[in-house]
Amino acid sequence: MDDYEELEEKLAQEKKSASDFLKGLVIGFLGTILSLTVSVYIVTQLMGRPIIISKSAEQKADRISALDENVLKKINELMGYINLYFYDEVDDEKLANGIYAGLMEGLDDKYTGYYTKEEYQDLQISAKQNYYGIGAMLSQDRDSMQVTITHVYEGSPAEAAGLKNGDVITLVEDLESVSMELSDLVTHIRGEEGTTVHLQVYREGEPDYLEFDVKRANIDLPTVSHRMLDDRIGYIRIVEFGEPTVEQFEAAANELLEGGMRALVLDVRDNPGGMLTSVTEILDDFLPEGTLVYMQNKQGERQDYTSSAERMFDCPVAVLINGNSASASEILAGAVRDFEYGKLIGTKTYGKGVVQTIIGLEDGDAIKLTTAKYFTPKGENIHGTGIEPDIELDFEYQGDETQAYDALKDNQVQKAMEVLNKEISAQQ
Repeated sequence: MDDYEELEEKLAQEKKSASDFLKGLVIGFLGTILSLTVSVYIVTQLMGRPIIISKSAEQKADRISALDENVLKKINELMGYINLYFYDEVDDEKLANGIYAGLMEGLDDKYTGYYTKEEYQDLQISAKQNYYGIGAMLSQDRDSMQVTITHVYEGSPAEAAGLKNGDVITLVEDLESVSMELSDLVTHIRGEEGTTVHLQVYREGEPDYLEFDVKRANIDLPTVSHRMLDDRIGYIRIVEFGEPTVEQFEAAANELLEGGMRALVLDVRDNPGGMLTSVTEILDDFLPEGTLVYMQNKQGERQDYTSSAERMFDCPVAVLINGNSASASEILAGAVRDFEYGKLIGTKTYGKGVVQTIIGLEDGDAIKLTTAKYFTPKGENIHGTGIEPDIELDFEYQGDETQAYDALKDNQVQKAMEVLNKEISAQQ
């Protein structure tokens, strides 16, 4: 037997070994998909963290066309070459995870992904709004994938480290921020309490990148802030729609009503989205009875989310929006617009009109799939197009940017007050 034949025989043995490994791996994987009763999570996410709503469902697969004999044969062949020629030890678990992740990546959908058990646990933390992180709100550009800090929370580790609104995160440890979807990137920013995460940041006006080591801490993030702008117009800002947001919103609204509020400026600028139930419960607080948003899946099945006839308050509303208002924020803006309940002021929203479902697998891993489109009450799907404001107005802050933000010096807030004062006067 010459060297070539000996090599071929060795390769054949390696392929057989790989085949046994892959058959078990793939059969186990398929068995998980075919037979497992799982927890399903509807996720409304824009450029921000996935926020989760739990719901049980039985998952069934009628057919699996991708993993046919030819595919398995090719995987076996690749495993043979890896085992025979790869210069280093092979981590079977990492290799298996790579196969699963590659399968999801083949859908060519940036919102779809595969999560290991640890990544899945990090993903679920977001729904609680209480996690070991740095205390900064992030957004991601749809096209460039650039990640920007849109809000640094007061008293947070991010503030203590010197991070500022508008900073562009270029690296998280050694990971390029533009290399992954934001919901995945933030799992690398979070970690054990007391540990640090290294960030490289671009800041306008600085000659070079800035480096920060930020200590992670147990962060309990407020999602709502409020104030009276004058003696009759209230202001509520929602930074995202998390688990505590409804309670915080209703507490803020009650305080404003007690303070004499007769109209409301509702600010969802730079709000990346969040829990579907959170935004629909908030809309139910002030919109009339009717469909707030509905979803439609691949089979054409429709699910409506509705408001009741009972309302917490009924007064003129102006909603502030911009290009970073996404997902749940767009559900709110679309409902207010379609109910003809208030004016939208600012710039066009992000344009995310699809829904993701997180499916927990038997071994603790999970997959995220885009499973449905959502539609505004009048039947518009805004995916890729966004929502146009009733009054288009670019943001211009008229105060001192080195000082704390003052809503009264925000030109979009000023325009909202002008609109609402006219409506209040018209009702008198």
